Amino acid sequence: MIEHIIPLRIRYGESDQMGYAHHGNYAQYFEMGRMELLRNLGISYKKMEEEGIILPVYSINTRFIKPAKFDDLLSLKTILRKTPSARIIFEYEIYNEKNELITTGETVLVFVDTAKNRPIKIPENILKKFISTQQKA
Repeated sequence: MIEHIIPLRIRYGESDQMGYAHHGNYAQYFEMGRMELLRNLGISYKKMEEEGIILPVYSINTRFIKPAKFDDLLSLKTILRKTPSARIIFEYEIYNEKNELITTGETVLVFVDTAKNRPIKIPENILKKFISTQQKA
């Protein structure tokens, strides 16, 4: 299992008239979490794209337990429980400043070769980074 945590502050423009974080922003929060997890593993999404590999979102699920509000400082934990194959599954947990779990989520992404526009297995060089990180844990 691989985990990575980033801080996240709810900005004014991300909140609705009630001062709650709008539900539409959570997909972006999840993206921030997975990009930072990959970066922390030494995987550059930009470099992957330059090499002709993209990771489109196949599915996204979000469960709202408690609301996040404007100016709340949150912790976003991104989790990889399984070694990726052709798919990579990210799980998310968002905690408030009281360390209460307020939101959970999951995204499933698929490795795609841009030249062929077809799903592929995870490239070997990327797989090695996941495996070496898991072995260290």
